[in-house]
Amino acid sequence: MNVFVKCFAQLSRDEACNYHGSTPHELAEGAASVKHLIEKLGLRHEEIKLIFVNNLIVPPETILHEGDQVALAPATGGM
Repeated sequence: MNVFVKCFAQLSRDEACNYHGSTPHELAEGAASVKHLIEKLGLRHEEIKLIFVNNLIVPPETILHEGDQVALAPATGGM
């Protein structure tokens, strides 16, 4: 299945995800969670303060589905 990822601030990496647009990523069908996606992107869980799936704040255990839009934001000034 394909999900689309956007990363903000220091999480942005051109090869994994950036803030200019949604970067497509293919994940295994079924039990792929946001946690799995974060690991696939090579990010550390401690770096991420907020996770959005389809514009809703979710925990890392959230199961992803085909076409989901994921956004990852780091802790920044005052968060």
